[in-house]
Amino acid sequence: MILRKKRSIAGLAAAAAVFLTSGCSAVSSEPMTYTDTLFDSVISLQIYDKKDRDILEECKELCKKYDAMFSRTNEESEVSRINNAQGNPVEVSPDTAKLVKKGLYYGKLSNGAFDITIGSVSRLWDFKAEAPAPPDPTAIASALAHVNYRKVVVEGNTVTLQDPAAAIDLGAVAKGYIADRLKEYLEGEGVHHALINLGGNVLAVGDKPDGSPFHIGIQKPFDKSGIPLTSVRIDDKSIVTSGTYQRYFEKDGSLYHHILDAASGYPCNNGLASVSIITDSSLTADALSTTCFLLGPEKGMNLVNQLENVEAVFVDTDNRITYSNNFQK
Repeated sequence: MILRKKRSIAGLAAAAAVFLTSGCSAVSSEPMTYTDTLFDSVISLQIYDKKDRDILEECKELCKKYDAMFSRTNEESEVSRINNAQGNPVEVSPDTAKLVKKGLYYGKLSNGAFDITIGSVSRLWDFKAEAPAPPDPTAIASALAHVNYRKVVVEGNTVTLQDPAAAIDLGAVAKGYIADRLKEYLEGEGVHHALINLGGNVLAVGDKPDGSPFHIGIQKPFDKSGIPLTSVRIDDKSIVTSGTYQRYFEKDGSLYHHILDAASGYPCNNGLASVSIITDSSLTADALSTTCFLLGPEKGMNLVNQLENVEAVFVDTDNRITYSNNFQK
């Protein structure tokens, strides 16, 4: 029997979907840096053209604010309030209402492949357990009956789950939204050169101080050497990767990862190991990386190739790379 626990939170730094390659060594100034463990990830923020540490403190507070707001596991969060309301309407912040709407948009775009009501299933999967194991099949089948994004209603800042047993999970969009809010704040403070990394959700504020783009490596799935499979250059853009190797465990010879199929309740198994999306908005990149992974290699790439200003890098389980039509090499 094979049983391997999900790696520790500290270990997620090395396992993050994307990381700086040596191309960043040309940065001419030492960045001001904030690191923390939030969103089940090691996060970092590097500012190259400001030295006011109050800016970092405000970023820290913003991260903690949104973590408390969007977390599915924090019983005090707005998401938990929605999930525990037994079908009653819940008034939430404009941030939460907007994020739920975005989640519903991608549900419609993917015809349900992406579904924020996967929460009834995802809470059955405990990747942090000492001895993680697949949930009971009967429990998964029962939970699947409550996965249906069409039964979520948002009116103004009020969210209603028409199915009292449903549960939303914003994990596939939350970090992207938070990264966008951090960039918005930094730009308002006059920051022109910074890099936000929320555990694989990378967003560049401008370029490097020397005018060159940031070089971001895409991890070779399950490789521990730290050598990237490939890399991309970003300037005032975001790259987000969804991959099977970010949170997983193995049991009885089978690998179970955290990207769950809304149709089966089990980890999505379609030949993909990771999907990376590059575009202006980190929220868009976050949502599309998961959406395209769930759609699979053909439908996912077809979707990307129909979108403007969106590039993609797909990696299959044999580490073969496919680029979108407009990818800038």
